[in-house]
Amino acid sequence: MLRRSVFPQTRATCFVAAFAAVLLLAGCAQEPGLSASPSPTVSAEEGATVPESPRLVPDGTAEDNLPVFTAIAEEVWATAERGAGRAYIDALVGAGFDKAAMQVTQDLSTVGNPAESIQFSVRWGESECLVGQVGPSTGQVVTAVMPQLAEGRCLVGVTRSIDW
Repeated sequence: MLRRSVFPQTRATCFVAAFAAVLLLAGCAQEPGLSASPSPTVSAEEGATVPESPRLVPDGTAEDNLPVFTAIAEEVWATAERGAGRAYIDALVGAGFDKAAMQVTQDLSTVGNPAESIQFSVRWGESECLVGQVGPSTGQVVTAVMPQLAEGRCLVGVTRSIDW
């Protein structure tokens, strides 16, 4: 009888769980007085207060751009495309993020089932990454600023080619 080793799957499962825990803890450590909520503006036509959408800050830090990265991920998460990594990449590109600096994991497991989580990232500057994770295992959008890995990568393991 031929036995397959489960070590690679176990290691991958442990990494995903550890990464999710880091992202969740990072979300709990927000500094007092800082908010990812956009500041309200007053509409001249109606005189009503309307929240201003976060915008990309090309010369800013990864932390400066986390609100827009998160808002875009939440917009995609609210659609029928929530399980498609390409939808997150396309939306980020549409907001002005550099496609060449992005990574995304597979939408499907090795046996063809929808992935329990999808991770996507944008390399920012020389040392940081904007990282997002979505899927049934998280139940919501989780984003964080993380340090870059070796060779300017943001995600560990095999990622999908962004060739569209």
